[in-house]
Amino acid sequence: MHTVQGGERVNNTVLGGLKILNLAEQYPGPYATLILSDLGADVINVERPIGGDPARQFDAFYQSINRNKRSLALDLKSEKGRQIFLELARDADVILEGYRPGVAKRLGISYEDISAINDRIVYASISGFGQDGPYKNRPAHDLSYQSIAGMLYRQVDSGQSFQVPKVETGDLSSGMFAAIGVLSGLFLRQQTGKGTYIDVSMTDGLVSWMTTNLVPFINKMGQPGLPAEPGYYIYKTQDGKLISISIAHEDWFWVDFCNEIGLSELTHLKSEERRTRFEELKQKVSQAISKHTRKEWEERFEKAGIPFGSVLSLEEVQHDPQFTQRGLFVEIPECNDRPAMTHVRQPLKFEGRETIPTKHAPHLGEHSRVILREIGYAEDEIDDLFSKNICYEELSKQHHS
Repeated sequence: MHTVQGGERVNNTVLGGLKILNLAEQYPGPYATLILSDLGADVINVERPIGGDPARQFDAFYQSINRNKRSLALDLKSEKGRQIFLELARDADVILEGYRPGVAKRLGISYEDISAINDRIVYASISGFGQDGPYKNRPAHDLSYQSIAGMLYRQVDSGQSFQVPKVETGDLSSGMFAAIGVLSGLFLRQQTGKGTYIDVSMTDGLVSWMTTNLVPFINKMGQPGLPAEPGYYIYKTQDGKLISISIAHEDWFWVDFCNEIGLSELTHLKSEERRTRFEELKQKVSQAISKHTRKEWEERFEKAGIPFGSVLSLEEVQHDPQFTQRGLFVEIPECNDRPAMTHVRQPLKFEGRETIPTKHAPHLGEHSRVILREIGYAEDEIDDLFSKNICYEELSKQHHS
């Protein structure tokens, strides 16, 4: 595990100098800005003064995706709070918001409002269903987006309710699409000199991820996705652990696999026949795999060049040698009232550029005073904003940067 020295951002980042105002709460916007802040952008979370981002009630969750950011607690429903936000927006590069359609307009901070004072702004709205369509104002969260996008269609076919997915793919996919959209918008700005507006729908992103299932179905080209293959499955080993085999219809891997597990009589089977005899072959492979421990199979498959991967627990992931050597887990040292904390680093590696987390997630309003000073407010004016509850800081935890 790599430990960051000093807790300060390094200068040689990818997006250094980029200023982003983030109004999006919970998961999608914070994940998008996690990517961008790790790449060096100055991300300011603009949070409601009372409570801040609702995700703060789950402290570990909040901290995991809000490192390297600053926090400004600002009452956008007040006229002075709106004015302060517009002052910040005048020289911002990017704004992300995650309100329901129409809310930003009612607050007076919509794309039209901002582009009128900063025509270079790249403005992204992340919502459940996008800015139009019959569902645009429907309240929902990740599970419902997955359901509507068809990601759970196998439950419809089987008539059974399976376990709720553990990974919030709608939140994560929209966060990644938002980051792609923002970077594309900045590239477009380089060409035109003007900013742009980006409409990110969480459900649309999941429908896009269903492309290889939907296109064959819509065009009546056969079964959606890829057919079941006994060489592409998860099997239980002798010690009760699990191991995945990932032979994606490749006959040459199947030959080596069968020889290694003692089923050489099946090496002649081509992909089409394996798919036809899936259940039968799955049982035979399962019996063969159950004769040895996971560790034994790992060593044998590694040596034989078989596509495989052990099904790891979270603890095993943390200590896996592949991730250790790649430096995926980074410790941010103790800083003031924040204890040392290990984070998952930015997975993108740029030659000669640093993309590691260096600062803990901020307390609510931790940087409110600093940010107000940056846009020209005097100390007495700042004190007045705090006395009127237009701005806020968690004084019991506050430490000034």
